[in-house]
Amino acid sequence: MNCLGPDVAAAMRPRSPVSVPAEARNGARAKRGDAVRRSPEHVQISTAAAITLGLAPGRMHRCSCTRCLNLLLTYPEGCRANCAYCGLARHREAERDYADRNFIRVDWPALPVEQIVETVVAQGPATPFERMCISMITHPRSDADTLSVLKAWTDRIAPDLVPVSILSNPTTMTRADVAALRNGGAEIFTVALDACTPAIFERTRGRGVGSPHRWTKYWAIFEDARDIFGPEKIGMHLIVGMGESERECLDVVQAVKDRGGHSHMFCFFPEQGSLMDHLPATPRGQWRRVQLARYLIDYMGVRVAQMRFDEAGRVRDFGLPRAELDAIVAAGIAFRTSGCPGKSRADVSACDRPYGDSPPSDIASYPFPPTQRDRARIRRQLATVLP
Repeated sequence: MNCLGPDVAAAMRPRSPVSVPAEARNGARAKRGDAVRRSPEHVQISTAAAITLGLAPGRMHRCSCTRCLNLLLTYPEGCRANCAYCGLARHREAERDYADRNFIRVDWPALPVEQIVETVVAQGPATPFERMCISMITHPRSDADTLSVLKAWTDRIAPDLVPVSILSNPTTMTRADVAALRNGGAEIFTVALDACTPAIFERTRGRGVGSPHRWTKYWAIFEDARDIFGPEKIGMHLIVGMGESERECLDVVQAVKDRGGHSHMFCFFPEQGSLMDHLPATPRGQWRRVQLARYLIDYMGVRVAQMRFDEAGRVRDFGLPRAELDAIVAAGIAFRTSGCPGKSRADVSACDRPYGDSPPSDIASYPFPPTQRDRARIRRQLATVLP
């Protein structure tokens, strides 16, 4: 439960970044080592992806790992941004090297791009992956190296077998960079806005934490992607529970939908080692209401103007007859992980990110179809609006 009191926005403030010793800055420790791994020859992949590829032992609770192969650019200097909720943030140079940092709750082993591509080529049509995503970071080489990794993939793997998404870094990009990725074979372009208001953006990933990102630049690149990639081929990442109201979040969801895109939702979870690791995870009632409302806006033709909110901006009516709403809740799709689509249906994400925003004991985003027991739990979490 969130016990922060009425002024949640003020309470969800990150700690100030620590000073990084000179001997640790810009990946100095890693550069002194024998095995410096950097993109475009190497990328990091999620633990779930490594298990799915057969390159790491293990299994995932209640699911067969992941259907999306996430490739994360990597450099000994690391990401030069300092986002308060992120395990990859620049301030962590003080405690650990970039390649050793956790990200969305798990480790990301670094592997040669060639090895990853060869493994998927060998799987052929039997590959479990329905999508590949290249995740950029804030680094001077990020734009050029993303194109190199994309080419290494598309030279060997047909887009109808495993289509490609880009999780972009707008801070370093121009409109020409966006067009180059589309021309290089990327199918979907996404922007990780994350923060739902300009004020939260500024204090969690802008000047407030000594980070280079700017709200206006993120929206400008998203508008470029709308023009270049087209409707249904753009997405926006949003993190729920960093101090915004439900109405503020859903206004962004509506703005993204009006531009022909979809919102990919993340439930705030305090990432160990981040500047927000002392703060509480998003209350499940808040998360379920936003999940359901986002699904209705993105896939059911409901507009945020049809919904009703209380004085604190919490959803109190979803703008649909109760019978229709009950059927959507019972189907369970609204509560699955949201992201770029897979091959089964447009509203089911390939990017299932198993337990990326919650522990298995209290699932936020379901990486599999919720069972009857799961759906009963979801219904209880929605009790304030669906008694």
